Amino acid sequence: GGFGGGGGRYGGRNVPTMFFSRRIGLDQGKIVPIVGGGRVTGKVGAFDVGALNIQTKNVPTAGLETTNFTALRLKRDILRRSTIGAIFTNRSVSVLGDGSSQSYGIDGAFSFYENVQIISYYARTKTPAAVDRDGSYYGRFSYRGDRYRFESSHLLIEDNFIPEVGYVKRDNIRRTFLRAEFRPRPRSIDAVRQFTFGGRFDYVRTADTGLLETRQGNVRFGTEFENSDQFSVDVLHAYEFLQEPFKIGPDVLLPVGGYDFTDGRLSYTLGRHRAVSGMFMLRAGSFWSGQIKAVEYRQGRIAMLDQLSVEPSVSFNWINLPEGSFRTDLLRTRITYTFTPRMFFSGLVQYSSTGESLSSNLRFRWEFSPGSELFVVYTDDRDTDPLTPNRFSELRNRGFVVKLTRLFRF
Repeated sequence: GGFGGGGGRYGGRNVPTMFFSRRIGLDQGKIVPIVGGGRVTGKVGAFDVGALNIQTKNVPTAGLETTNFTALRLKRDILRRSTIGAIFTNRSVSVLGDGSSQSYGIDGAFSFYENVQIISYYARTKTPAAVDRDGSYYGRFSYRGDRYRFESSHLLIEDNFIPEVGYVKRDNIRRTFLRAEFRPRPRSIDAVRQFTFGGRFDYVRTADTGLLETRQGNVRFGTEFENSDQFSVDVLHAYEFLQEPFKIGPDVLLPVGGYDFTDGRLSYTLGRHRAVSGMFMLRAGSFWSGQIKAVEYRQGRIAMLDQLSVEPSVSFNWINLPEGSFRTDLLRTRITYTFTPRMFFSGLVQYSSTGESLSSNLRFRWEFSPGSELFVVYTDDRDTDPLTPNRFSELRNRGFVVKLTRLFRF
């Protein structure tokens, strides 16, 4: 993928993704048949090259036309540990009007010494129904030493920046982010490996009018023990401005306006080397116009056998607002069985009380030769209305996909 990559190469919340492969063959959660296509990766001289072209079939019942997707990525190593690159994508049928849409940009990642890094990009998009204010840029400086850490970044995404073969989590923003940490290693405390004293500040305004939408400040104290367990205390103060009413829970609607709230969080994380690991967290404080109490267990992992692991995650939230009170529950479990280093089966099951849904995703992957893979994927999404005779009977969506890739080297 290009900058942003398939999963956000540069990290940081809200950085857009210029190319995301799952935008091809899916439309609003529905499968779009793929006629065919190809992908080429490799080196041409000093450049790393990636190219992809896919053709999808028309779906008259959904109003979808035959569409061609193209992505081209170039990257070159420079200096000792730095890169520069460029990306171009094209969608032959835009989702915003008659005609095609394109996105293009340049990026660089520069590493100096052992701990200094500078990352930046500049990109634009072109769509039929969105003219002007179609740019985005990003710059980040970070120093990641063992004792001191510092990071600052600035991001602009204009309201008409629309990468139709990628995605943008939040548009029309100008975001400034700062983070600093002091991480001493005490010699006089045998049980402690490292302390962390730090803070972060996030400031988001609208790109067109400069209206303050989000302001977050966070102070943290953390301890990493010699057994790799971690304990932390966080205090978070946030401000959010709602330009439109927001449905935060069942029959609970927050009105337009600004909201200041503060909460505290205690967490304890068991080291990954343990048979049972994961993070336990308690949260309490103000939340939007009211109060919140929450208990969570996430990033969990239970090693049942050498080849079998279970990764549970649960979250219970009790929210009391003047507009109404409600509770949200989220339960998720991933099961992974590894047959060989190149073959595994994984299953993800998730229940959400907010959406009253039970969803599952079952996947089998087999790399039968280096770079060549077979995927078999089954997905299922059901309603969980407790008033129906069979609580999980109503099917929302179901999919079955078989994908085969074959790598040809020449």
